[in-house]
Amino acid sequence: MTLPSSIPRAEGRFELHCHLDGSVRPATVADLARAQGITLTRPAHTLVTAPARCGSLARFLTFIDLPLRVLQTPDALRRAAHELVEDWHADGVVYGEARFAPQLHGRQGLTQDEAVKAVAAGLASGAAATGVRTGLVLCCLRHQTPDESVAVAETAVRHRDKVAGLDLAGDERLHPGAPHRPAFAVAQAAGLPCTVHAGEAAGPESVWEAIDVLGARRIGHGVRSASDRALLHRLRRERIALEMCPTSNVQTAAVPRLADHPAHALLMAGLSVTISTDTRTTSGTTLRREFGALREEFGWTAREETACQAHAAGAAFAWPAAPRDTRQGAGRA
Repeated sequence: MTLPSSIPRAEGRFELHCHLDGSVRPATVADLARAQGITLTRPAHTLVTAPARCGSLARFLTFIDLPLRVLQTPDALRRAAHELVEDWHADGVVYGEARFAPQLHGRQGLTQDEAVKAVAAGLASGAAATGVRTGLVLCCLRHQTPDESVAVAETAVRHRDKVAGLDLAGDERLHPGAPHRPAFAVAQAAGLPCTVHAGEAAGPESVWEAIDVLGARRIGHGVRSASDRALLHRLRRERIALEMCPTSNVQTAAVPRLADHPAHALLMAGLSVTISTDTRTTSGTTLRREFGALREEFGWTAREETACQAHAAGAAFAWPAAPRDTRQGAGRA
């Protein structure tokens, strides 16, 4: 199968999968650490940028520890969010969704509501300065309790004017998603669309769970979906977008090397493949670099990139509005 002869054109790049804590500029991390009295043992960029191959998602996530440590005040969160929008603008992004877990930013007493307001304010000021449209996604975490996830979902609903969607992040190999179903029920009852990290650390069964149990409209990463033909048929039929992040997927060993990444084959098979950075700083990348690597490895041209941008525009939670859910019985077991 090949791409259709006519592809709707989406002007500019769209980024659907970008973690705020993994996208803080190294210089900003160093500046915040200095202001907060935190002594760095090495240059900031060596502490926040992961190697090309980490071998596991667990090791990859250790490079986000320091950014999280300095993002514990409203001013720090506002600054990081504003600068992310500036970085999107420099990367040719016209619409970006930032995701973060507000429950991780309370070490100094910050509430989830305060964290959300700070990030939303930073995104808004960045958007006003650059013209980039933004969306905000809140992350529940697999290793936390279902009650903690419900609290995040309730925060998202309280700030429905600022929050575009709900996510479940973390290592699906160690922590199943089903216990978090109550949180996703809260979001869906309020009309808040959901995405779920799946098919990254675990196999296609985690993607099935994300769709059937949690009602996901999009799948974060989903690289291991390629081994299940029935799942691919489902993803294609229901236009469930895959938020693929090639550099990150190699770093975390979701795929052994870029040549093994399924983005090209899945795009050619008619699936809604989108490309994102995941973590601009942790992965040391941009969308321009991601598409450049795919051009080099798979011979992609402007045609493939245009297809991915069209898929992303159609799946975006806040461009120009949340997409219509075309699946039958979405969110039901």
